[in-house]
Amino acid sequence: MEEKETIQISGKAIAVVFVLILLLVSTFGMLALNGKDKSISSNGESNDLPEKCRVPAGQDIDSWKEHLGHHAETKDCLKYFK
Repeated sequence: MEEKETIQISGKAIAVVFVLILLLVSTFGMLALNGKDKSISSNGESNDLPEKCRVPAGQDIDSWKEHLGHHAETKDCLKYFK
């Protein structure tokens, strides 16, 4: 009859694996938060939005996006709008 080998895992090894998993999860979590979306809110306001891209008072976002798309110097503003 064959004898089966049993593998003994120590508590220290489990703790090390657990700490490594926590480090990986927290690292990816921080990267995800740093890469958060910088698009504007539904009312057209954002601190990160350049002045030339801001929605003028009294104008809705859809018509402003259309306006921006017609001008070469403001087409780059469209990246802020989703």
